[in-house]
Amino acid sequence: MSFLLPLLISLLLGLLLWILRGRTRKPGEPPLVKGWIPFVGKALDFGKDAHKFLEEHKREYGDVFTVRIAGKYMTFIMDPLLYPSIIKQGRQLDFHEFTNKVAPLTFGYPPVLRTAFPGLWEQIKRSFQLLQGDHLAPLTESMMGNLMLVFRQDHLNGESDWRRGSLYEFCCSVMFEATFLTIYGRPATGVRHGGMDRLMNDFHKFDNMFPFLIAQIPIWLLGRTLAVRQKLISYFLPQHMAQWTNTSQFIQRRAELFEQHDELKDVDKAAHHFAILWASVGNTLPATFWAAYFLVSQVEALKVVRQEIVDVLRDSGVDFSNSSDIMLSKEQLDKLVFLESAINESLRLSSASMNIRVAQEDFSLRLDSDRSVGVRKGDIIALYPQSLHLDPEVYDDPQTFRFDRFVQDGRGKTDFSKDGQKLSYFLMPFGSGSSMCPGRYFAINEIKQFVCLLLLYFDLQLEDGQNRPGLDPSRAGLGILLPSSDIRFRYRLRSV
Repeated sequence: MSFLLPLLISLLLGLLLWILRGRTRKPGEPPLVKGWIPFVGKALDFGKDAHKFLEEHKREYGDVFTVRIAGKYMTFIMDPLLYPSIIKQGRQLDFHEFTNKVAPLTFGYPPVLRTAFPGLWEQIKRSFQLLQGDHLAPLTESMMGNLMLVFRQDHLNGESDWRRGSLYEFCCSVMFEATFLTIYGRPATGVRHGGMDRLMNDFHKFDNMFPFLIAQIPIWLLGRTLAVRQKLISYFLPQHMAQWTNTSQFIQRRAELFEQHDELKDVDKAAHHFAILWASVGNTLPATFWAAYFLVSQVEALKVVRQEIVDVLRDSGVDFSNSSDIMLSKEQLDKLVFLESAINESLRLSSASMNIRVAQEDFSLRLDSDRSVGVRKGDIIALYPQSLHLDPEVYDDPQTFRFDRFVQDGRGKTDFSKDGQKLSYFLMPFGSGSSMCPGRYFAINEIKQFVCLLLLYFDLQLEDGQNRPGLDPSRAGLGILLPSSDIRFRYRLRSV
């Protein structure tokens, strides 16, 4: 045991030297904020309230500064007028390096490296085109049918009495199952998968640990998270999925690609499919809740949006009746200007995504015609659009929900400015450039569909004596923030 003492002393001296030396700011680099805790830096302060943290540092250090967070040096670009310079910088700033490293660790599949799986990564990226363009039409039709199925069997039972529930739980149960059926298909027998509640509960357990996994905390330190992940992955083993019908083209294509590579084990293929489940609902569930909550909480907003939906149906020759199922096409959904504005407004208030790029080399990053800053290889360049979304110069009274904020002269409004200059990027819940969510069009469509059915078929009221739910900061930087608490509401079948 005596040999351990000098080894331990050597390690401690090395750590002390690293702490004392650390990183110092070089000429031309942004202001550097390291914090006093080794390695951790400012991670704890950032995690408590990222928006407040960044705004305070912006006031002290200006629009560009570097912060040490959990061993990473992150340079934040706070002026939205500078966003285009970052988003268009592709050669020296890369997004995929980060995702290719973190996603396999998070979801439990081997990295899809070009050397081990030639051509697979490029084919996987191309498969996301099956969630866009003309492919949206069959997905929209399928989602509409699955939403009607779940609503009809679970909530539209002909009773006119008030029923009570928790709004976030209600939105999750409907959207989780309908999205699952649309993406992965139906069971061999029947129209609904058994054990969907258990699957959703396990998903929530995993999702609660998601921020720690993305931060690259080893999964074995997170209690039963590994066992929960293995259970979720097992649901998507090829022998199970082979029995499902009406599977989306998107999943079919991915399954075909995985089958072409014998190096991938069945559990690896299943882990890839599980990752798509998280991508499909991880942010869509809370986004649906916030859209529903804000509309139900404002009588005028609910009235206007509901009437818009009825008018679009009537223009198509459909007189709505709660006794019949309805189908809203993609074209009809596109006409719902006030509904889309309300959803965009709820995303503005609830999204806290972080757009990141990794510097591929030491270089001088051009911000505008007058300014450049030095960045180092491996540094993370970060945009934090929540600061833009809550900027009172861009959005008047930014903490207030205004359902028509994104409507102008009967059309979608895209003209927002700062410092007298029109913003190229003013609403960024889905990322930007190469990191923009490829499933964003499908996500917006399914939120529209859910809200349409909710408003058409039900009278809705929030129960009295409740405060507006707060934003849970634990997912700051990862997308849509969850509500800090659920909200009680009541609903009944509308008499139409």
